[in-house]
Amino acid sequence: MKKSWREKLENSKDLPRLEKISEKMSKRWGTGTIVIPAPMEVNEIMRKVPKGKLITINEIRLALAKKHGATTCCPMTTGIFAWIAANAVEEQKRKGEKEITPYWCTLKSGGVINEKYPGGVEGQELLLEKERAQSSSKRSKVCSC
Repeated sequence: MKKSWREKLENSKDLPRLEKISEKMSKRWGTGTIVIPAPMEVNEIMRKVPKGKLITINEIRLALAKKHGATTCCPMTTGIFAWIAANAVEEQKRKGEKEITPYWCTLKSGGVINEKYPGGVEGQELLLEKERAQSSSKRSKVCSC
C-alpha cells in the first residue's frame, strides 16, 4: 500500500545523521561534517515561519547545520523533505485540518519560488499574496526576502 505524505514526513529513516564530508564532496563543501536531517526537522523549521515572512532552503540548512554542530546540511535531502512537507500539508487540508505548515513561505535558494510545490508557482504566489508576502514579479519566480 502506498504511504501517505504524512507517513513519509513522519518516517525518520534513522535520521538525522552526521557524516564526515567525503573527499568527493569536499570539492563543493570543503572539509568537516554534513548533517542529513530528518524530514520532521525540516518541517518544524518551515512551520515556525511567522505569517507574512519568508525563509529559504539555505536558511533552513544553516539552522540545521548549527543545531547539529555540522559544517553544512545536505541540500538534496533538505529540499526533498520540504517538498514532502508541502504535499503533507495539502493532504491535511483535504482532511479539513487547520494547523498546517505554511510551506509556501519556504523558497528555494536565492528566493526562487519552488515550482515543484503543490499548485506550482501560481498556486504558491496566490498563497503568498494571501499572507501579504510580496513576490517581486509574477513570472520571474523570484521573491525579495
